[in-house]
Amino acid sequence: MKHPKSRAITTHLSKVDPVMAGVIRAAGPYAMNPDMSCPPFQSLARAITFQQLNGVAASAIFKRFIAACGKEPFPAPRTVLAMPDAQLRAAGLSFAKIAALKDLAAKTIEGIVPDGKTLTALENEEIIERLTQVRGIGRWTVEMMLMFQLGRPDILPVDDFGVRAGFQKAYGLRKMPAPKALAAYGVRWKPHRSAAAWYMWRAIELSRAGKLPEPAEKTRLPRIVKKRKKKKKK
Repeated sequence: MKHPKSRAITTHLSKVDPVMAGVIRAAGPYAMNPDMSCPPFQSLARAITFQQLNGVAASAIFKRFIAACGKEPFPAPRTVLAMPDAQLRAAGLSFAKIAALKDLAAKTIEGIVPDGKTLTALENEEIIERLTQVRGIGRWTVEMMLMFQLGRPDILPVDDFGVRAGFQKAYGLRKMPAPKALAAYGVRWKPHRSAAAWYMWRAIELSRAGKLPEPAEKTRLPRIVKKRKKKKKK
């Protein structure tokens, strides 16, 4: 379904970036709409379960995890903490994921992982700082939540393989951009960097279908100068 602000977003991105404009014309209207109905605990528990697994296998394990925890539509944090590791292992969860799920449950009870209403009121970086305290939850996972659950419009997940690969294809680069270079280039997409990331994912699909347009101009990524470490005086 088309995003309610699709026209304004794509107009802005097309104006500031001719290459992005070509991808937008080929991909069509911006159509990422957040699902804000899922509580943070449930969303993060799903993210932990799905890590490093294909969708079918992860879905099966996630369903067995929910069933193993009792009759609740979704297990409460205290229920997860009380579950014997052996039962969770039997559902298909690794020991690392069991530890992560129990840490998530504990930090939800402590309030480090807030409820949905509280989470919505926080700034992006504050959300990232709080949620990455949970074992097994990194910045990328939180960025996906910010984009797909909270609908934050200006998130650019520069470490995402798909975004970097899509940029490489759309902009005709010989190799994928480094995260810092992509972040520097992406400043021009503000305040709609979530949409820009979404179009980079579409660029991969267009490339596979043979429908990705040639870049409208040659792209030069910003040069990132590494700071030299000062030598300690003896």
